[in-house]
Amino acid sequence: MKRKKKKALILSAFMILLLAACSSRTNVRDGDDYIYCLNPDKTGLVKVSYEVQGEDVVEEAKDILREMQKPADETRYTPAISKKIKVQDCKLRGSILDVDFNSEYRSVKPLEEKLMRAAIVQSLLRLDGVNAVSLSVDGEPLKNADGAVIGLMNEDDFVENTGSSLSSYQSGTLTLYFANKKGDKLVEQKMDVRYSSNVPKEKLIVEKLMQGPTGNGAYPTINPDTNLLSVTIKDHVCYVNFDSTFLTSVYDVLPEITIYSLVDSIIAGTEATQVQITINGETKAVYMEKIDLSQPLEKDMDWVAVNDDE
Repeated sequence: MKRKKKKALILSAFMILLLAACSSRTNVRDGDDYIYCLNPDKTGLVKVSYEVQGEDVVEEAKDILREMQKPADETRYTPAISKKIKVQDCKLRGSILDVDFNSEYRSVKPLEEKLMRAAIVQSLLRLDGVNAVSLSVDGEPLKNADGAVIGLMNEDDFVENTGSSLSSYQSGTLTLYFANKKGDKLVEQKMDVRYSSNVPKEKLIVEKLMQGPTGNGAYPTINPDTNLLSVTIKDHVCYVNFDSTFLTSVYDVLPEITIYSLVDSIIAGTEATQVQITINGETKAVYMEKIDLSQPLEKDMDWVAVNDDE
């Protein structure tokens, strides 16, 4: 009889532990809403289930930041943000979320700050309508250890590391379209690249276009001061989000050449069949007072030079 009771107690204890594991906030399943916190050792990020509250994006962002400061409900994670750090301002500019912290932010040790920043940015990017996050301290843009302004951040700035494995690299050849000497046609250029497997190919293509051609006979098309905010592909549409600097041309090329250098290059190298260009998350823009960017664009190979004389 005692043996049966002992077995029953062991079974009950096991069931309690099993239920506790299943109900753990770190047991995030597909489709669950979640935020990022730190692991107990503060060496990595942990997904923690949480249903965001708020009537608009800014209120939801504030709710997330508050939750990231609350004491942990269990030992499997720790808050990402210290209680001493206060959110002084939070506002939305187009699709850019600006968050300003008090001076206590600067007291965080460098390694922990990187993880805290990664948790903050990746949690806020889960909000609808937020494509990039900008952080500041007492109104001054956040800087890294070298004193350089960090600027806008999106998901491509942080590699989610669940097993401490380093990202792998791969090689490939991109087909890119740049301007000809006259600026009235596109010329094709093959570019061999080696890149991290964590970098989406569509982002790599846009970045290479922004850097300009490497060979003779091809010329840049995109204002080099332009900031790329985000690049994503959904339902075969590639959404490329720039800041407003993109609308200012500094090269003597036709407006169509700049636009279709992007469109034709992206469609040539990805599964996208259309490209939607946005400015600070907004589609209500016209490039150089000529090209309407309110709708996705399809490739147009008529702008590509047939021979080298064009």
